[in-house]
Amino acid sequence: MPKILIVGGGYAGFYTAWKLEKQLRSGEAEVTMVDPLPYMTYQPFLPEVAVGSIEPRHAVVSHRRHLKTTNIVSGKVTYIDHASKTATIAPAAGEPYEFEYDIVVVTAGAVSRTFPIPGIADQAVGLKTIEEAVYIRDRMLTNFDKASTLPAGPERDRLLTVTVVGGGFAGIEIFAELRSFASALLKKYPELSFEDTHFHLIEAMGRIMPEVSLPTSHWVIKNLAERGAEIHLETQLSSAVDGRIELSTGESFESDLIVWTAGVMANPTVVRHTDLPIEERGRLRVRADLRVGTDEEIVEGAWGAGDVSAVPDLTGAGVGGYCVPNAQHAVRQGKLLAKNIIADLRGELPRQYYHKSLGAVAGLGLGIGVLQSGKIAVKGVLGWFAHRGYHGLAMPSWERKWRVLWGWWNNFWLGRDIVSLEAVQAPRAAFEEFAARPKPAVEAAPAEEPKKPVRAKAAKEPAEVTAK
Repeated sequence: MPKILIVGGGYAGFYTAWKLEKQLRSGEAEVTMVDPLPYMTYQPFLPEVAVGSIEPRHAVVSHRRHLKTTNIVSGKVTYIDHASKTATIAPAAGEPYEFEYDIVVVTAGAVSRTFPIPGIADQAVGLKTIEEAVYIRDRMLTNFDKASTLPAGPERDRLLTVTVVGGGFAGIEIFAELRSFASALLKKYPELSFEDTHFHLIEAMGRIMPEVSLPTSHWVIKNLAERGAEIHLETQLSSAVDGRIELSTGESFESDLIVWTAGVMANPTVVRHTDLPIEERGRLRVRADLRVGTDEEIVEGAWGAGDVSAVPDLTGAGVGGYCVPNAQHAVRQGKLLAKNIIADLRGELPRQYYHKSLGAVAGLGLGIGVLQSGKIAVKGVLGWFAHRGYHGLAMPSWERKWRVLWGWWNNFWLGRDIVSLEAVQAPRAAFEEFAARPKPAVEAAPAEEPKKPVRAKAAKEPAEVTAK
């Protein structure tokens, strides 16, 4: 049987494996998927995870639960040598080894792209993983707990100041959700007032959310301003050393929570360690039919999709002629990729990827959202329902859908859970603090040299000598 190796288990990789399982004939191919994580993260839900609207485990999809016949390998592919059709796999435990394949599918996704701004690497957190979303939630709740015990002053202001860098969809959603979350938390913290909380979004361009129309983006800015949030347009972050934010405008302030959402880049672990063709922006060079190569030359047995690949956008709407890195494209590319691989195995021609964007939806906090589809814009409560409706249905598998929907239903009646579990970052701390330890061994005293025996004076009877 041909061996198919899928590198990465995110949107594109998971959907490719999922659809291959459903469409391959018995014995037609053997599929292996390699990913360091045991799940696929539904990234549009990360802002809601960060504010407690969705439980973290409900926003991920288990590989082993939903992929029945795919061989799952927990590890990383550290090199792809397509000339010899081998990949080096570094498993989660054990020594690296060579894996021979017939077809390779590169769907390794993207990671946060940062710039060498002082302090960012040490102080900021991204929003690409479920762990980052959980960290943001626990950090914010813990900061509220700390601030409630402090008098008004610089230290309390720092704890209650949130800074988001990047005004794209991800940045605006996490910014707006955190602002909404903070306003709701104030009801539980009578020691704090609305004026104590400060929210800043920093965007280098002259507008936010390029996926929506300019009037819609202006409405979002106005709505956030009315809710006490401040957006700094045409402003760059100069420094974040020790949490002190310095802007290109000369403004500065202290912030304890800094979230970085200013761009992504193709996973460097893969694209920098392969003989497959890479384009000038560091992404895998892919044709419109998702085969690796160019219009003139095809790399046989190699396919790519998702954020790691530069897939041509045949609709003409893509930036620079390529599909933008988002979930809408990655999911559909993964589904088509499975069909094209099967078509190729059966001697048929693959189809080209063509998808015209259905629009964009964003959640801006409980009861507030926007929907942009062509020239149609829906804002407010209807936009929020559109956001939840679209993503609730787009979540893979009915098992995951029901978990998300059930969580939303419970929160509607019971409210969001506001317990911080920040201590989970160091789960053994409490145990170590009180754990009994063996006492250090007492060193034995050095033995004294025996004294020489004392010879008794001559007597009628020999004297008894005792050596001390």
